[in-house]
Amino acid sequence: MNVLVDTNIFLDVLLERSAFLSESQKVLSWCESHPGSGWIAWHSLSNLAFIGKKMVGPRKTTLALEQILDCFQVAPVDTREAKQALSFGFSDFEDAMQGASAVSADAKWILTRNVSDFKHSPVPALKPGPFLKKVETWG
Repeated sequence: MNVLVDTNIFLDVLLERSAFLSESQKVLSWCESHPGSGWIAWHSLSNLAFIGKKMVGPRKTTLALEQILDCFQVAPVDTREAKQALSFGFSDFEDAMQGASAVSADAKWILTRNVSDFKHSPVPALKPGPFLKKVETWG
């Protein structure tokens, strides 16, 4: 089962956002223990690099990106997916790009804390807590 992990989940861990850290870490750990199941959008990498370098510095950010690329697949996107993202009707193009990346990755869910941002997504969004409960019951 493939899942696309939204940028905010990675930022929770990188920036150690205490309110969200535990569940976000569990999501990343689940992806790590299920090779090939965790996906990230290409543009999430640049967003993480930009924000991370400002907030925690280049060294910690580069290490985090290396760890992400060791565990996650980057969703293949090109012009077709960019055009597809424009057609979704999202108010935020970055979220639409996440949706198109999820389609490209054949993801079952987009894992995000901002579920309401994905109401126009062809791939349903799920918060970390409910996702973790679902996979826990599946064994």
